[in-house]
Amino acid sequence: MTIQRMDNVLIVVDGLDAAVAFFVELGMELEGKMPIEGRWVDRVIGLDDTRQDIAMLRTPDGHGRLELTKFHTPKAISAEPANAPTNTLGIRRIMFAVDDIEDVLARLRTHGAELVGEVQQFEDSYLLCYVRGPEGILVGLAEQLN
Repeated sequence: MTIQRMDNVLIVVDGLDAAVAFFVELGMELEGKMPIEGRWVDRVIGLDDTRQDIAMLRTPDGHGRLELTKFHTPKAISAEPANAPTNTLGIRRIMFAVDDIEDVLARLRTHGAELVGEVQQFEDSYLLCYVRGPEGILVGLAEQLN
C-alpha cells in the first residue's frame, strides 16, 4: 500500500475566526487552534521566517479533517482572482455530504455564504449545490436522496 489515508486539506485564509465559524456551522468539530512557527516549519513548507495560526477541524465521523491557516509572515498572496469560477485550474471545492441541504444553506447564509448556482437534483440520487463561504471558499453540498 502506498498511502494509509488522506489526512487533511489545507485552506489558507485571512480571517481565521470567520472561516472556523463557517465550518463549525456546517457541522465540523474544532479540534484545536495554535500558533506555528520555527525553523522546522520553514523547512517543511519551503518558506523563511513563517509565523502562522492554524485551526484543525474534523468531520463528525472523525475521518475527514480540514486545516485552516492564517499566515502572519510571510503575508499570504492570492494566486487567482477573488471568487474564481469552478473551471479555474487547481483545487476548486470541498464537497460535504449533508442530511438536509436547505437547512444547511439557511445556516451558512448567516455566515455570509452565497449560493453559486441553484440546488439541483442529480438523477434519483442527490440534491447538489455549491456555495461560496468566507473569502470565496467554494463548498459543495450533497444530500443523498432515499
